[in-house]
Amino acid sequence: TKMIDGYSFGKMRINGQDYTQDLKIIKGKVFPQWWRKTGHEVVPDDVQDILETQPKILILGQGSPGRMEVDQELKKQLEQKGTRLLEMSTEEAVKEFNRLWTSGEDVAAGFHLTC
Repeated sequence: TKMIDGYSFGKMRINGQDYTQDLKIIKGKVFPQWWRKTGHEVVPDDVQDILETQPKILILGQGSPGRMEVDQELKKQLEQKGTRLLEMSTEEAVKEFNRLWTSGEDVAAGFHLTC
C-alpha cells in the first residue's frame, strides 16, 4: 500500500497523519521537522541519517516550484555509496516515492513542503 496519502502546498499526509513541516522518510519511518543548515540547499550533514542507512534510492522533493538544490558534495557521497538520487518537485516526488515504496524498493526521501 502507498505510504503518502497526499500532498498539497505546505502539507503532507502520511499514514493518516498530517505534517506541515519538511520531513524525511527513512526505512519507512517518518522524521518530521527536517531543518537544513541553509533552507534551500541540501548538504551531507542535512541527510546524515539517510546516508548511514545507505538506501538504494534517495528521492528529494524540492518544493512546489522546486527551488531546493542538492549540494555537489552530497551528490558525490551518494554516488560513492551507490545510492541513486532522484530530484523532482515535491508533487512528482510523492508519486515516485509511493510507486517505489509499493514495489518494495529500498527508498528514502526528503521532502520540502513549501517553495
